[in-house]
This record gives sequence, structure tokens and C-alpha cells, in this order.
Amino acid sequence: MIVAILLLLAGGGLLLVGAEALVKGASRLAGLIGMSPLIIGLTVVAYGTSAPEMAVSVQSSLAGQGDIALGNVIGSNIFNVLVILGLSALVAPLVVAQQLIRLDVPIMIGVSALLLLFSVDQRLQPSDGVILLIGGVVYTAFLIYLSRRETNAEVQAEYDQEYGVKERSRLGWLINLGWMGLGLGTLVLGSRLFINGAVAIATAIGVSELVIGLTIVAAGTSLPELATSIVATLRGERDIAVGNVVGSNIFNILTVLGVTALASGDGIVIPNAVLHFDIPVMVAVAVACIPIFATGNLISRWEGVLFSGYYVAYATYLVLRASDHDHLGLFSQIMLLFVIPITVITLVTVLLRTWPKGETPNRS
Repeated sequence: MIVAILLLLAGGGLLLVGAEALVKGASRLAGLIGMSPLIIGLTVVAYGTSAPEMAVSVQSSLAGQGDIALGNVIGSNIFNVLVILGLSALVAPLVVAQQLIRLDVPIMIGVSALLLLFSVDQRLQPSDGVILLIGGVVYTAFLIYLSRRETNAEVQAEYDQEYGVKERSRLGWLINLGWMGLGLGTLVLGSRLFINGAVAIATAIGVSELVIGLTIVAAGTSLPELATSIVATLRGERDIAVGNVVGSNIFNILTVLGVTALASGDGIVIPNAVLHFDIPVMVAVAVACIPIFATGNLISRWEGVLFSGYYVAYATYLVLRASDHDHLGLFSQIMLLFVIPITVITLVTVLLRTWPKGETPNRS
């Protein structure tokens, strides 16, 4: 147990160092190549911080641990929105770019719903994996196309104002690419140490593989996104902070699950509990981003508290379900009859008050 705890601490330290290096290199590279921080966050940073999900899911699938592979992706997507955006908004209210509201969040909702559709037969087939992979390639190519249409002079002026004019030399490119490579490598290593320690502790206390995948492994592989988004928020790169989460969720479903389904040979079995609860929760969390993001183009601190609170409720439900606790039914009824309806009414009210007027209120 002591060794496992030391692995957790060492992994967490490496994740923070890696996140700082990745954000530093990515944000500066964005200015050098004329690409906005949002596109960098949606692609390079999002895909890089999702590397642990890819490694863990594929390895789990090849080892016959399909529950861990599936739970890792679904749990990570729920964790990314509720915990990462929640905690980042607590650090500082997050301004949301219009592109996220109009394009990327609807795509995230669409691919989440597509996964639900593919899961109806309770198996993610290799053919489904091919479709998901093709979608990942098309989405990435489209983002690159959008970045090429940006007015580079405006992007560079914004970058220069924040960081100062940078020399566009070959050395500058190599240095920033080096920072990104160092950051990604450190993130992957840190995640691996963290996961090894977390899984060892969870196994010792007798938790099922599905619950491990949905919680501990999902949180562990999402720590790069968490560290990167919080560091990006502290550095003022809030486009990277939000874009990292949305891009990671899209990448997790399209690419990570796509590759995992292909690597499994005969597909991934979808447990009944995942089909009827965890995947719908993932879809609902994606849908919830629309009213949260659209109200004033801002994720305020109270909304960050709301997100974080819902993750605590979700994790509590998983623990009660895994232990077949007597209070599971009561907890479910309280959530369905009181907490969720009150939240929906509150969000709709705020949306109706702010969106039609085009206001950007101070909701911190």
C-alpha cells in the first residue's frame, strides 16, 4: 500500500510538470504558426493529453479487460466536463469561444449520442470502430482547415500583446516543439505511475474492474487534462483550458474507442449498467454544456461548483451501485425528483435572461 501511495504522489508531480511544459510550448507555437490557442487546445493539446486514455484502453482491451477500457473512456468524458471544467472555473471564470458553442460542443453531443446508438446491441463492433476512426480523421482535418482560414495577422497581434513579439526562427520552432514533446512524455509517464498506484489500491479493497475504469482509472488518465486546463487557466490561456476538455472528449470517443474496438478483435461488450446509466449520463453531461456555455459565453464559479457537485453525486451513485447499498434507491429518487429538475429550471432561467439580450454578465 505504501508503494502504491508513493506512485500516486510521483505521478501527480510529473503530471503538473508535464502540463506546464505542454501549455508553454503549445501556446507559443500557436503564435508562431498563426493558429489560435483554441484550435491548438482542440487538437494538439487535447489529443496529447488523451494519450494516456489511448494507451490504457488499448492495453486493457488486448488483455481482455474490456470493462476497464470502456469505463476509462466514458468515465474520463464525464470527469473532464464535471471536474476539470468545474475546478478550472473555480480558479477563474472561463470565457467560452463562440466556435465551441456553435460547432465543437454540438459535435461532442453528436458523437456521444452516436456511441449510445452503437451500444444498443450491447457490443461495440470493429465496424463501429472504423466509423468512429473515420469521424476522428474528418473532424481533425476540418479543424486544420478552419485554422488555415483564420486571419493570421489578428491572431499574431493578440499573441504578441500577451507574450511579446517572438522571433520566428527555426530555433524558436525547435524549442517550442521540444517543450511540447517533453510535456507530453512527462504526462504519459506521470499518468502511468498514477494509474498503477490507483489500480493497486482499488484492487486491494475489492472494487470491480468496471467501477475502477469509470472512476479511478478514468480520473487518473484525465489528470493530464485536469493539470493542463488548470495551468492554462492560471496562465490566462482559457481557450486552451476549455478547448482541451471538449477536444479530448471528442477524441476519446472517435479515436480512442475506435482504435480500442478494432484492437479487441471481436468488439467490446457493453454491460447493461453502462448502456442504461453511464453512457446516458455522458450524453446528458455533454448536452448540459450548451446552456452552461451559452449563458454569457462564460462558465462562472457557481456553475463550476454545480459541475463538481454533480460529479460527487455520480461517483456516490457508482459506489452505492457497486456495493448494492440499501440507500441506492433513495439516493436515485432524490436526484431524479429534486436535484436534477431544480438544476434544469435554474439553467433555463439564466439562459432565457441572458441569451436573447446578448449580454455577458458578471456571474463569478
